[in-house]
Amino acid sequence: MNKAEIRLWWLPVGAGGHVVIHTSRWWEHWHALREGRSPRPLFHAALEILAPAGRYAVEMAPAWGRSAGGPGVVATGPVGLRLLGRFRLLRYEVRCWRGGVIPDLGYAPGPPVVFGMDSSDAAALLARVPQVPRLVWGAKTSAGDMWNSNSLVSWLLQESGVDAAAVFPPNGGRAPGWLEGVDAARVR
Repeated sequence: MNKAEIRLWWLPVGAGGHVVIHTSRWWEHWHALREGRSPRPLFHAALEILAPAGRYAVEMAPAWGRSAGGPGVVATGPVGLRLLGRFRLLRYEVRCWRGGVIPDLGYAPGPPVVFGMDSSDAAALLARVPQVPRLVWGAKTSAGDMWNSNSLVSWLLQESGVDAAAVFPPNGGRAPGWLEGVDAARVR
């Protein structure tokens, strides 16, 4: 049986950027104040799949960014409100491409979390990427969390047999949207 490796990368939200890093920090401070806790670092999740067929990158990102419309776009969805998703500025892309690059890996606070699986399970995970629910990014849904890039990754892991609810970001950080992906996989 051939083996594959799934690498979960935790990347600081806004890494390498100028606007998102500040807006996400303000957002976290506001939520921490409302919840009576200290602010925590925020993380964005991305996946690398190393399989006999090659190395694949999987992530969700804006449809207007530096890699927008590039190789590996397998799904898109709206940001903010479903109706506004017809405008490129208010859409996200789900990307899954062989030999793809996750742009901000240099900002990862440590090595990836590694999950081993056989090659057929890894192939099944890759086949699931285009089937991801195309929910509105940022909208609160059934779990009371918001759908975002973390939801995509936790949904894929949960659908692949990994208990994503037992996976946590490093350094006491938070991954908003993570539980939404777990919940979406459980109710499917």
